[in-house]
Amino acid sequence: MTVPPIEAVRTRLLTRPLLRPWGADVPELHLVVVEVDAGGATGVGFSWTPTIGPHAVQALLDHDLTAFAVGRPAHPELIWDDAWAHLHEAGGAGVTTIALAGLDLALWDLRARTAGTSVAGLIGRRTDRLPAYGSGVNLHYSLDELVDQAERWVAAGYRGAKMKVGSPDLDRDLERVAAVREVLGPQRWLAVDANQRWDLPTAERAIRALSRFDLRWIEEPLRADDLPGYATLRRRIEVPLACGENIHTLYRYREFVAAEAIDILQPNIVRVGGITPFLRIAQLARSSSRGLAPHLLPDLSAQLAATLPGTVWVEEVEDAGWEPLGFVTAPTPVRREGGDLVVEERPGLGFAFAGQPASTRAATESQ
Repeated sequence: MTVPPIEAVRTRLLTRPLLRPWGADVPELHLVVVEVDAGGATGVGFSWTPTIGPHAVQALLDHDLTAFAVGRPAHPELIWDDAWAHLHEAGGAGVTTIALAGLDLALWDLRARTAGTSVAGLIGRRTDRLPAYGSGVNLHYSLDELVDQAERWVAAGYRGAKMKVGSPDLDRDLERVAAVREVLGPQRWLAVDANQRWDLPTAERAIRALSRFDLRWIEEPLRADDLPGYATLRRRIEVPLACGENIHTLYRYREFVAAEAIDILQPNIVRVGGITPFLRIAQLARSSSRGLAPHLLPDLSAQLAATLPGTVWVEEVEDAGWEPLGFVTAPTPVRREGGDLVVEERPGLGFAFAGQPASTRAATESQ
């Protein structure tokens, strides 16, 4: 089958305030919507970032990726590696891979729409129902607010939850984790996330103290690029070690796996550059017998998790979904039933972003 060339790339920036700010420094989220025209059809993808960098991402797409992409085949797997190499002079990861994700997602959407199926269907859907876990950016919450949130997780039907740790005072963390564990009870699992707040001695001391709460994993206890530290820490603790939301390339994931520095890989589909590299990282997790827990973006993560073997838990941060934030004008293909996420069949990725052209939105909403 002949792959048509990319004819045009367009972007627009959407910014929405968070209903529950992730702290004083993260009051909003940004989406850079990316539209790609090829062969008489349009694919729609997006890049994403909380608060920092959306204009830089959009500029890379408008001024560098568009010039690179136009005239090349409209197939994500045929151009991703060349596109990454093209942007590499501006940095091998970070803002460059976040920008590249917008193009990659739009091309996957276009490819699936052209084939008359969803992206999950194109890849090979294995299930339409996945377990979700409640998550919160809540280190700044009072203890009462945190307990209230944990009670909402239980009422929603989640069978697992993740909370933030990393207070300057370890006793505060211990009190808060004990309170959440009491609300969840022994039948639900609990993970904690330190968001890179500790050095190695502090992390080892804190994790040993927190391990009494039967933790599913400890996430990002150290600076994300401290590979020797993670390898050392993993040898010294018994709690499974998770990281990856700030690991942006397959090459870096391979280094963490080879160094025996990680138990659970947590790629953010946008930060790693889109669906194409995410699927490669998922294959790395399978081949190395590591766990996989996609970071955030449940409206996208659940669709891809539905194509993977085994059970993949999907993270849902409270009140951060695209519908309540107003990023989309119609329900996404991912809906929650109790503690599960159900993935419905829609053309492409199935997103109707705010401001989307009426012809594309109508095609999405008619399914």
